[in-house]
Amino acid sequence: MPTITSLNALEILDSRSRPTLKVKLTLDGRTRAEAQVPSGASTGTREAVELRDGDQTRFSGMGVLKAVRNITGPIANAVIGKSFGTIGELDRTLIDLDGTENKAELGANAILGVSMAFTRALAVSQGKELFEVLPTIGSQIPRLPVPCFNVLNGGVHAANRLDFQEFMICPVGMPTIAKAVQAGSEIYAVLKKQLAAAGHPVGLGDEGGFAPDITQPEEVLDALVTAIEAAGYTPRREGVAIAMDPASSEFRTSEGYYLVAEKRFSSDQMIARYEKMVDDYPIWLLEDGLAENDWDGWQRLTQRLGDRIELVGDDIFCTNPAIISRGIQKGVANASLIKLNQIGSVSETLDAQRTCAAANYRQFMSHRSGETPDTFIADLAVATGCGHLKAGAPARGERVAKYNRLMEISAEHPELPYGLGY
Repeated sequence: MPTITSLNALEILDSRSRPTLKVKLTLDGRTRAEAQVPSGASTGTREAVELRDGDQTRFSGMGVLKAVRNITGPIANAVIGKSFGTIGELDRTLIDLDGTENKAELGANAILGVSMAFTRALAVSQGKELFEVLPTIGSQIPRLPVPCFNVLNGGVHAANRLDFQEFMICPVGMPTIAKAVQAGSEIYAVLKKQLAAAGHPVGLGDEGGFAPDITQPEEVLDALVTAIEAAGYTPRREGVAIAMDPASSEFRTSEGYYLVAEKRFSSDQMIARYEKMVDDYPIWLLEDGLAENDWDGWQRLTQRLGDRIELVGDDIFCTNPAIISRGIQKGVANASLIKLNQIGSVSETLDAQRTCAAANYRQFMSHRSGETPDTFIADLAVATGCGHLKAGAPARGERVAKYNRLMEISAEHPELPYGLGY
């Protein structure tokens, strides 16, 4: 079994200029690997704890030197000189060392960084690609996922008045990942020209999508349909489809869902609005249509739209196998978003995917708004055959790194299928 012989960490910056972690790990004194940890802005309350310093004299309290010290101190003491045969063995050691339910002692960012670096080091030590050492999930075979490009940003990801957080174009009907990336790039370019011609600013949000001062989601959907057509593609669920992530926990109050440009909506009024959108536009996926604590509303949303589109739970599930199981039992959603740093280790992320697969729930692999050039999730999506991945717009280095990695895997492994797989 490989032995961890060195472990170190460094405070670096993510794509929003906030601190995050880089972890470096060595196996058997010769195999070196590193990992960079993502960070979210729109976060669920049940997410594992991202440890921050709270020192207002540095980075407005957002520094991660405590997490660095946890890696170079107690974590290093617990793992250096120890052998681990699997990712799960290492992760269990780290989770037990932390001793809390939400990784509040050591920090999910610290634990995840070590978990990712160890997984990558295993691949290097075996002379394999990262996706080749990650396990498959149930009957899902490795495949190249459909990229879902976030081309227009709102909510906490952009300085505009648009409440809905993400609008994505998804080239579901393309034959290859290269053709899908081409379609995303071409539609993105057309959308930029289209927005500029209409007098909108074309500055970017956190995930590389445009951030015009549009308030109505239907206006965004109209613009996307026009851009898809103008770029020479067909806006339909089997061609270039549309996905939305309203991130509705961000605009829910004790009195209902408050949309700035309009009024307060009840859960049923939000459901009715989504139903009309699905009737009128080529929407095939809706993520976080209702808030994380609106379980009754989620049940009704699933009853109304669950047989028509993919309904993805993000804040409500937080990549947590136990919470996903509860959702399955209650008939909430039909898919879960999968984010490594929501649960805080590679093996627990895989457990969440296994929980989904066992119940025929779909898995939607995701980046975070605070990203790095690390491409771990691209390999994870391929290995687990989840079928679709979102990493932001087809722009900005930390976003396109994931899409470029998928094209690299495709070029080097032409035997891998592409597409949703369902």
